[in-house]
Amino acid sequence: MGLKNINRRGFLKLMGWSGVGATVAGCDMPTTVTLEEGKETVTSYLVPEEYAIPGIGVWYSSTCRQCPAGCGLHGRVREGRILKLEGNPDSPINAGKLCQMGQAGLQGHYNPDRLRTPKVRKDGKLVDITWAEALDLIDQHVGASSGLNGARFAWVSDSVSGHQAMLIDNLMSALGSKNLFIHEVVNSEVARSVNQAVLGDATPRYQIGKAHAILSIGNDFLGTGDSPVHASTEYTEFRSSPRGVLGVVEPKMTLTGANADLWMAIRPGTEGVFALSVANVLATKHKMAIDMLPKAIQTAIMKRNLNEDARLTGVSGNHVIRVAKWLSSNPGRSIVMVGGTAEGQVNGYQNGVAAMVLNVMLGNVGKTIVASHEFPFPQLEHRAGGTAGLLDFVKAIDNGGLDVAFFSGANPVYTAPAALGLKDKLASIPFKVSFTQFDDETSQLADLVLPILSPMEDWATIVPKVQGEEAVISMQQPVMEPLYADTRGLGDIVLDLLKKRDGATYGNYDSYYAYLSQAFASFPANMAADGKAVTWNDALAKGVIAVKTGEKQLKAKLDQVAVALPEENAEYPLTLIPTPRLGLWDGRHANIPWLQEAPDQISKVVWDSWAEIHPNLAKQLGVETGDAIKITSAQGAIDVKVYVFKGIHPDAIAVPLGQGHKGYGRYADGRGVNPLEILDTATVDGTNELALYSTRVKVEKARNKDTLVMMGDHDVQMGRKMVSTVTPDVFELTGGEA
Repeated sequence: MGLKNINRRGFLKLMGWSGVGATVAGCDMPTTVTLEEGKETVTSYLVPEEYAIPGIGVWYSSTCRQCPAGCGLHGRVREGRILKLEGNPDSPINAGKLCQMGQAGLQGHYNPDRLRTPKVRKDGKLVDITWAEALDLIDQHVGASSGLNGARFAWVSDSVSGHQAMLIDNLMSALGSKNLFIHEVVNSEVARSVNQAVLGDATPRYQIGKAHAILSIGNDFLGTGDSPVHASTEYTEFRSSPRGVLGVVEPKMTLTGANADLWMAIRPGTEGVFALSVANVLATKHKMAIDMLPKAIQTAIMKRNLNEDARLTGVSGNHVIRVAKWLSSNPGRSIVMVGGTAEGQVNGYQNGVAAMVLNVMLGNVGKTIVASHEFPFPQLEHRAGGTAGLLDFVKAIDNGGLDVAFFSGANPVYTAPAALGLKDKLASIPFKVSFTQFDDETSQLADLVLPILSPMEDWATIVPKVQGEEAVISMQQPVMEPLYADTRGLGDIVLDLLKKRDGATYGNYDSYYAYLSQAFASFPANMAADGKAVTWNDALAKGVIAVKTGEKQLKAKLDQVAVALPEENAEYPLTLIPTPRLGLWDGRHANIPWLQEAPDQISKVVWDSWAEIHPNLAKQLGVETGDAIKITSAQGAIDVKVYVFKGIHPDAIAVPLGQGHKGYGRYADGRGVNPLEILDTATVDGTNELALYSTRVKVEKARNKDTLVMMGDHDVQMGRKMVSTVTPDVFELTGGEA
């Protein structure tokens, strides 16, 4: 299909505007579009402008790529160098705010360990190669003359969206492969499955700012949720007068838990019991109707016993009664969230269903929980990933093997549990290509390593994972020239590979920039939220494009709920909680010094790993903060220093994610441990997601006092508490003033 005679519908599909947008009349596009009609001279957007004044900074809009949330950025550039990042106030995702990971994106860009030239493996060693040679080598393995069976080609990626995602899809289609595996360790895939099954919408919008009471069951929405900065901006509204109340139940205190009015430590795996216990109190004490629920669920609720449930969960009956009072006082103005440690149990799916029962009882569906936007351009939509993508990739290797594998964004050799044997299995794939900024555990096993541009140097469009009141497409533009001449953008690489497969369609685009600018020249004007034509320069200046969306409605559909309890294990009595945190995330930021030295929000530890254990367990083991312990599962063992902490259930032990790298640069290697290594491979019921928080372990003392560096080592000041708190009632009496 050549561009000279491509019809309007085909052109819109090529540009990403197919689907809802392509079927809408009044697009103002001609019936036949040729490349010549939209032809322009393509020059670098980064050529110094005449108005640039030495010593005076210029701000450019872009998008943060430090996590899948897609927050808007403003980057300050002076003398051609990016010096500072802030949030873009025009982005409805983060409203001008930016977390520490976003701020630290500068150090990823300027990191001295960035790869600078393509490399190929010869005689067991990586040696320099030109880009032309690299692309020819890829073509030998996946080109039309390679004889590759598409089923034996795979692409492993982190979350993707926008035009990059579309081009990757098109490349996979051209190769005849369906093996695109999206992998994220920090994810909400089980909750998405519950939402789809119960509400018919995998990503409903939780309107935190409109709620008066929130119960979080394992969901660290302020720290490691789907869009923590967006949640934080809504949380500010939630905490304004009239001040909302927050209850958090989880086995280990998170950043969200630290902000709660009531924090409750729960025995891992009993979250569903807690949810139905709250439902029982709502039905019996507060006389809330349950007749809208199926008989099986009504029976499950009414048979709960408060005292027995308190024994099972470790959460006192008084706390359950208090939470039920908050929720019953705010019907239709409350939210019950599930996620993280609750969904990461073997029974995580049913934990999620039990939480959704509460939302239905409270009348939250359609009020504080509303349908997601019907995004008009499905080819560009966000592709969320979880651990199922990792398991499917391993399965593809096991089921007859793969000939070629591409890796971009994901580092599965680091994130895969050792029990999967991925490192050894990769040796069976003859040709492995890594598109990466940094040498990591996966690229060290690749046959071809291609250095890509940083987000500060590259073009992209991003569809945020969580949308606000209006749906947007976010723009990512280079804010400075590439630091290293021999690095290239992922979009350009994929476009070059597509040209080799379909030169008639893609051959006229000199670069990914040319492709994107042409796409926006053809954006259907009537699909903009304000109904006005979208120009390329306006999109770059503002950083986001608000798009017109369709309406959807939620309709709760509950069948039954089961709350199977975790099995007892005398040999391995504790549950391991591999804790993600705002900072190192899943380990991708361990090579950024700013984030290594940023104190953990709870323990205040820097540059290291630690294990959080309850004082009762510490007393049994005869250890104190700084001593080392050995944590053993059926899959292996790790040695780590102890942080004795009351904010964890006695039956749990928490080790943060992010450390334990063995090939990720000078700032990451040799620091701490990686708890993912010793996880078992059990999956969450009804899904193919790893049960990340169900691995059972035992623990023993390893050695005496070691150095555990913390930013501050006490939580009192001259014998007085460092923070004073007041109840919501007292807060309201002051007129909402702290």
